[in-house]
This record gives sequence, C-alpha cells and structure tokens, in this order.
Amino acid sequence: MTTPALSIRGVRRTFGAKVAVDDVDLTIDAGTFTGLLGPNGAGKSTLIACTVGLDRPDAGTAEVFGRDVWDEPDEARRLMGVLPDNLALPEYLSGRELLGHWGRLHGLDAAEVDSRADSLLRVLELDGSAERTLVLDYSTGMRKKIGIAVALIHRPRLLVLDEPFEAVDPLSAIAIRRILQSFVASGGSVVMSSHSMLLVESLCDVVSILVSGQLVLDEPMAQIRQRGTLEEVFIEAAGQPQDHTHDELSWLA
Repeated sequence: MTTPALSIRGVRRTFGAKVAVDDVDLTIDAGTFTGLLGPNGAGKSTLIACTVGLDRPDAGTAEVFGRDVWDEPDEARRLMGVLPDNLALPEYLSGRELLGHWGRLHGLDAAEVDSRADSLLRVLELDGSAERTLVLDYSTGMRKKIGIAVALIHRPRLLVLDEPFEAVDPLSAIAIRRILQSFVASGGSVVMSSHSMLLVESLCDVVSILVSGQLVLDEPMAQIRQRGTLEEVFIEAAGQPQDHTHDELSWLA
C-alpha cells in the first residue's frame, strides 16, 4: 500500500471551553489535490496549524509520508511546504533574500537556490524591482505569492496551503493554478483550504468539509458531481444558511 501523503488521526484542539477541532480523522492520498471547505470558524486553519506543526493539538497525531510531525519534525517538514494563515515573514528581507535564506535552511547550495528563486520570482511576477523590495512593503497579494514561493523552493512532496488565492490578482491566480496543477501532475500532493467553491470545484479531485470542528464530508469530486453541484453538496453537509435579509435589511429597500 502507498504511504499517505498526510494522515491525521484523532486531532483535537480546544481553546478554553471552545472545541475548535473535534477528533478529526483524515487521510490525504499521495498524488491528490484536496480542497478543505467550511464556514468561517469551522476549524480549517486550526486543523492545518495542528497538522503542520505550528500548533500542538490536545490529542491526536499527524504524519507526512509516515513521518510524525511532532516526533520527527525535521524529517516531516522537509517533505512539506506550508502557507499558513496570517503568514509571518521576516519583514526586513527582500523577496529574493527571503528565498535565499529559506533555501539554504533546507540545505540547498547557493547556485541551486539562485536558480530556483529565479524561476519562482519570474513565474509569480515578483522579479525585477519587486524581488528587491522589502517584505515589509509587500501588498497582501504579494505576501501570498512570496509565501507560496517559500513553500515550493525546497521541492516538497506535499503542499499545505491556507487560502493561497486570497488577495491575489487574476493573472497571478492563473499562474498559481498552473503551478499547483503541474505539481500534482508530477506526483505531488496538495491540501488547500478555500472559501471559493468554484475554485475548489475546478482544481480539486477530493473535497473535505469541516463544520464546527468536525469532518462532515470527505469524498472524491467525481462522486460529489453525481449528487449535484459542490455548492449544493456543501449546503447539504454544512446546513442551509438562514435568510433574514428581507426582515433585517428592509431599510435598504
């Protein structure tokens, strides 16, 4: 049997009385593109943080290609690239300096780091003056793009991305889509959280839905399409939104 790209078992995370992630079990097969959906506050970002080693869960385990994220952190992190929520970056490095620093942390020699940085900066339209600009002065979309470059430069086998398209301009979004599709086509695995069902429906071959910290659906996209649109299946899994518009906002009419 092929080792899963990511195996999450019994992950639970609480903040005081609030249960953010409630005993989640999830397996991400190698070579798949999984979309993680859920309402605001469903626990997506918390689950990602617990999965990649940024936040220790109260219970449960996460393994990247069989490497325990907490017991074997160095080995696990070499295998994955991460774009977390509210990404904190060294503010007083330029984009190129940041990629160079990160590549060397992963043991790449200077020539290889420069070559990979050249490619990433060019494809993500961060070359030229942008690559010399301090991260401090990057827009939100530029920070997302350099964060994706950081996640990719060491050539991981698994990408875990939290809202990678947020605030990204349309042309850069097309470039990122092509990067991710090529990554999966070459054998990589992607887990991506998003609030865009159209994006998930067009890119992903598996969809997982979290509601109130619980995994309520984990199905191949092909199976979902047999039941309806992704939006219809999402509403079925997450619950119909309440419609108070007519009564509560009647003053707008």
